[in-house]
Amino acid sequence: MSLDSAATKPHEQLAAALSDDLDLVNAMIRARMASEHAPRIPEVTAHLVEAGGKRLRPMLTLAAARMCGYDGPYHVHLAATVEFIHTATLLHDDVVDESKQRRGRPTANLLWDNTSSVLVGDYLFARSFQLMVETGSLRVLDILANAAATIAEGEVLQLTAASNLATTEGIYLNVVRGKTAALFSAAMEVGGEIAGQDAATKQALFDYGDALGIAFQIVDDLLDYGGTDATGKNIGDDFRERKLTLPVIRAVAKADADERAFWVRVIEKGKQTDGDLDHALTLLAKHGAMESTRIDAVNWAGKAKTALAKVPDHLLKTMLIDLADYVVARVT
Repeated sequence: MSLDSAATKPHEQLAAALSDDLDLVNAMIRARMASEHAPRIPEVTAHLVEAGGKRLRPMLTLAAARMCGYDGPYHVHLAATVEFIHTATLLHDDVVDESKQRRGRPTANLLWDNTSSVLVGDYLFARSFQLMVETGSLRVLDILANAAATIAEGEVLQLTAASNLATTEGIYLNVVRGKTAALFSAAMEVGGEIAGQDAATKQALFDYGDALGIAFQIVDDLLDYGGTDATGKNIGDDFRERKLTLPVIRAVAKADADERAFWVRVIEKGKQTDGDLDHALTLLAKHGAMESTRIDAVNWAGKAKTALAKVPDHLLKTMLIDLADYVVARVT
């Protein structure tokens, strides 16, 4: 697949540039998600892995390694590791959130059951650690193990913060860094680590992934109140699930007594009625919460691009810069 034949979206250009490596990653994923004794494992895993995801996180690992001159085999192991960790968290998230749709398809917990989703997610976590070990790098294991712990920590923090109107922007950022940005930053950093880069370059790669992941999640939260359902999400899912995301945090901070009573009812108490989502959208617009959140997303994308200034010039670097712009272009 040539770049000329790819669509103009940056993640599609990345996929075209990394197509040979991605083929190896996909082959490794299929091989390692197999189970001799439990056929439900590949059934559940394939439902999600083959559902048309962009493979964005593994592409970050492949791009970082190639950009840093790596020519060995283990970037493929690490990219598959990152995808397994991501898939495991999605399986667990859908159980926690009682989700019914993922990437436009019924979730695994809906098609099978919660038990299968949790246990298959555990299996994928275990598989990911097997793949890490095969690289022979203790530092790689350290980076990805820390990321897995941070992801779990972020999810637990979200449990206590999501429906609490006392949640601050700082707590929200900690949640986002945990549940989303941690894997983005680790995916980038391990690419530099396996390529034997110096500390400054690896930090730059980490910083890019961190900022990109934060921008990515803020945009996702924005789209929940003003996007389309092309992502497989229904508009207002976060509202119905009583998740206190950045636009709502900012609207709550400026709310008068009546508005605060509304937010207490629909978010903290979960007593939602017809028309509540429309009223929430009205309040978000009234206080400029959507626009200020959009500006934040753009600023984080800018930080991602700035971080890459410390990385040697490369065609893949240009694509990663374009990717940061694309992530926020959906809300600009």
